[in-house]
Amino acid sequence: MAQPAISCRNVWKVFGPDPAAHVAALSAGGSGAAGHVVAVRDVTLDVTRGEMLVVMGLSGSGKSTLVRCLSRLIETTAGAIDIDGVEIGSLTEASLIALRREKMGMVFQSFGLLPHRTVLQNVAFPLEMRGMDRMARTARAREVLELVGLRSREDYFPRELSGGQQQRVGIARSLAIEPDIWFLDEPFSALDPLIRREMQDEFLRLKKQMDRTIVFITHDFDEALRLADRIAIMKDGAIVQCDSPDRIVLAPASDYVAKFTAGVDRSRVVHVGTFAMPLPPDAPPEGSPLPAGATLREIARSLVADPRPTIPVADTSGRLVGALDRNAALDLVLEARPA
Repeated sequence: MAQPAISCRNVWKVFGPDPAAHVAALSAGGSGAAGHVVAVRDVTLDVTRGEMLVVMGLSGSGKSTLVRCLSRLIETTAGAIDIDGVEIGSLTEASLIALRREKMGMVFQSFGLLPHRTVLQNVAFPLEMRGMDRMARTARAREVLELVGLRSREDYFPRELSGGQQQRVGIARSLAIEPDIWFLDEPFSALDPLIRREMQDEFLRLKKQMDRTIVFITHDFDEALRLADRIAIMKDGAIVQCDSPDRIVLAPASDYVAKFTAGVDRSRVVHVGTFAMPLPPDAPPEGSPLPAGATLREIARSLVADPRPTIPVADTSGRLVGALDRNAALDLVLEARPA
């Protein structure tokens, strides 16, 4: 089995006068001491290489603290975090800085652009810190500005850009170092809905072009559904469910998770392959199969027109992977959305 890009085991982050003792008391089944706040609670999680994990939860659920623990911007109270097999808690400051420069990209809610530098200079700045020569870093900065659609703004200063353009500069600056692992903490939360949607589209385009491991923090469930390979939902510092978007909406693990899915048109989220049943061994269904990668909403017309009670489902290579119960699928497509 391939080594995960990010692996955390029993990670805690507690704020207070004696956080280690508080964790020990809680782990032993006690209540701990007063005056402590548990921001991350016993999180165990792997992120596979090339995966986009979206972490979400209500304000104060611990999602931003968790991503800062994963990048060791703050120290954990207990537990271990490995990046590409290296336990980052054991790294010296110099080794940690090198790891961040060589492997990690970070984008946070505040753009953090240097006001006295142009867009091009802002994007080239991390490469300058690496010691890259001016010609090479300028060329690389222009490449990523092209990627985010800002090549025509390279001589502008941050104050001359819109909020959405400033966010693109922040993303370009992060991309310039070609990070293997990318941490993004609600990067679109301050943007108006139109710019936010545009940035999500841009991000999905970049994701297709570049094979990166991404941890993306948001409180917006619709955003999570658009972007995620898996969604981890946090409450009171703990991960209460981590699963694919399909499984989150089909089988929420608790009432808390179910509240996030309320009002979601599940047929636009659930894929045919996820909803399909195993193939019957004795008499697999015949006829043209449905694509496993399509959503139920996308094949709704085919469902209505197809009289077969059970319809085969195939992957992109044409291999049969399951069978769809037509009536059950139509029930989900036609279900009334909650008020």
